[in-house]
Amino acid sequence: MDRLDASMPRICAYRPFRESPAPFGALARSGFRRYSTYRQATIAGSFTNIVFGFLRCYVLLAVAAGAVGGRPAGYDPAQLAMFVWAGQGLLTVVSLWGWSELADRIRSGEVTADLLRPVHPVIGYLAPDLGRALHALIFRFVPPLVVGLIFFDLYLPGRWFTVPLFALSVLFAVVGSLGVRFLVNATAYWLHDARGPMILWTLSAGLLAGLYFPLRFLPGWLAVTLWVATPFPGFLQTPLDVLVERDPPSVQAGLVALQACWAAALLALAAFVQRRAERRLVAQGG
Repeated sequence: MDRLDASMPRICAYRPFRESPAPFGALARSGFRRYSTYRQATIAGSFTNIVFGFLRCYVLLAVAAGAVGGRPAGYDPAQLAMFVWAGQGLLTVVSLWGWSELADRIRSGEVTADLLRPVHPVIGYLAPDLGRALHALIFRFVPPLVVGLIFFDLYLPGRWFTVPLFALSVLFAVVGSLGVRFLVNATAYWLHDARGPMILWTLSAGLLAGLYFPLRFLPGWLAVTLWVATPFPGFLQTPLDVLVERDPPSVQAGLVALQACWAAALLALAAFVQRRAERRLVAQGG
């Protein structure tokens, strides 16, 4: 009698990004289904984003009205309006804060079950997060953008490649954001309570990513330093600058390439930190 094949797709702990795409796709679909069940939360969140969109848009339009030439930092009013409304939609897609699942599992000791699964922990969180981002792109990004189009004169891209480049930029933003959130949560391996690093990340993420105002409003040397030396502008500022065509095509492509480098580096660092953490993991309570 032939032996039954009990093998299953496995993602190697030392090569987490080189194995079968089957479990990755299944996890991504599960992430989409998980967030599609929270219909009331989706509606409430979209309404909140729209309310803050009106506030932010009027503030930035007032800045443009008082600026010399009406173009602060090279943005015209229509570009600033699109920056605001697309940013309100992307806030949930990229998900800068509010995620503490890994830290909670480390603190409770449930993370030991994750280590027994045939999927590397970084992939185990990245794939569902991409599913979550796709759900947010459909149900949280579109409503604020539609409201913005109804009430304001938004800038519409004029270059044929801007929309696909924007989609690629959003993908890198989601991956990079997950990498940073994983690293912040992973501090619980050493601190046993990641609330301090998470509060610091929450306070700084929106400012450094360009949520509250375009980073081009800062002095030139500071904006360039943030772009080159940190991954934060790639989470919101870069996708929004690509969408409003703030720069020439070559600069647009260069910013997205820089995003890709940061996203890859953050995932590699997350995998490295996970390996180091596994060597000294202590499950509380035994």
